[in-house]
Amino acid sequence: MIVKIQGGGSGTYANSGSCGGVANYLQHEDLQRMQEGQTVEQFFDQKRDSVKPDAVVNDIDNNRKGLKAQEAKFFVITVAPSRKELQTMGKTKAEQAQAMKDYIRNEVMPKYAEGFGKGLKTDDLKYYAKIHHERHGKDREDLHAHIIVSRKTQDCGKSISPKSNHTGQKNTGAVKGGFNRNAFFESCEKGFDKRFGHDRDIKESFEYRNAVKHGSPQEIKEQTAKVVASEKMNQERGKEQQQGKNQDEKRELTKEYKQEKTRGLSR
Repeated sequence: MIVKIQGGGSGTYANSGSCGGVANYLQHEDLQRMQEGQTVEQFFDQKRDSVKPDAVVNDIDNNRKGLKAQEAKFFVITVAPSRKELQTMGKTKAEQAQAMKDYIRNEVMPKYAEGFGKGLKTDDLKYYAKIHHERHGKDREDLHAHIIVSRKTQDCGKSISPKSNHTGQKNTGAVKGGFNRNAFFESCEKGFDKRFGHDRDIKESFEYRNAVKHGSPQEIKEQTAKVVASEKMNQERGKEQQQGKNQDEKRELTKEYKQEKTRGLSR
């Protein structure tokens, strides 16, 4: 599972001006899908399944009261499950797409709102999401989603930035209620596993990958110990399953032997 927050600079996700460029970019699959007779994924929000692109741009661009010219006006959250994770979301592309919408509405965005520590709920956010079916070669697609979320809350009353590292702890400045990105990524992952019953290997977890990439020697050591313990547990579980299978086969053979012996005596 890849969950990342983008925004800034002068590229695709430049966010100090209009979100029109991002909205246009997110429509790059639409023409090809129409030509191929496939369903075009529409922008959606917390309650509506279809929102026109111009309405998306107008709504986000006009929700910026109090922000300075060079300040971020919006951010883009990308949610990209692995192919293994997609298999738990549904058997068909349509099922997976609907599951993705439900996951964003009921897991990702609620956790995003909670992450600011300001008592915010999903309905306080102004966001629009769009699902992509990016194609890699013939008959291979990787379903994922992009979410444009406003820097300001629905009522323009609060400015919320997921790029703020302030957490209300000592010596972190005057801002309280910042955003813990690592906690957000990890909670999205755990929410996914619980929602879809996904059995995640430790090496595929955000906690493990983040420790290996950015952690201290002690954190790496702790994660390595968890992997060793998990692999040992899996080996023991495999032995137990094999033993159970052998016992079942033995009972079945004994049953067949007794039945054959009974038939022989009755002749």
